[in-house]
Amino acid sequence: MIRTIRPALACLLLAMSLAASAAAPATASPKAGDTPPQILGKDRNGDVVDLARQRGKIVIVTFWASWCGPCRKELPILGQLQKVIGHDALQVYAVNLKEPRADFVAIARSRNAPPLDYIHDAKGVVSDQYGIQTTPHMFIIGHDGSIARVHRGYSEQSLPNIVDDILALLPEDVRNRQAGG
Repeated sequence: MIRTIRPALACLLLAMSLAASAAAPATASPKAGDTPPQILGKDRNGDVVDLARQRGKIVIVTFWASWCGPCRKELPILGQLQKVIGHDALQVYAVNLKEPRADFVAIARSRNAPPLDYIHDAKGVVSDQYGIQTTPHMFIIGHDGSIARVHRGYSEQSLPNIVDDILALLPEDVRNRQAGG
């Protein structure tokens, strides 16, 4: 009897081990102080988006999906922030998380779409590098290229505090100048 239990137990343990490894993210999500993955994929013009080219600015990388209510609230706020602060001091990238291209294009090209730089991550390559397991998920990257703040799985009520985090990283002269940079 023990001889028949051992193989069954070994199979059970192997199956549990495989299930646990499949459920774990392939890559841990970067945290404050880390340098994030630099390549975000291609923008809507087909140009490679490399975060290294944005050094000296505050950069927001937010992962979103059309079905995510807080994401749909966040994007217009980030679009307005981008417009008011200007591209010289702030760069916002909105990375769409694993949705069909038609859904992504419909939102990104919509007349009501916030004025952001949208990236389509249909296969999840970028989101996997960032260890994304939930949306919304935002990385605020400082002037030096390292992550200053990480916000994940937040609600609409968290957005004012997130905006405060972004504004606190901007130089005083940028915070005090006229809108539009």
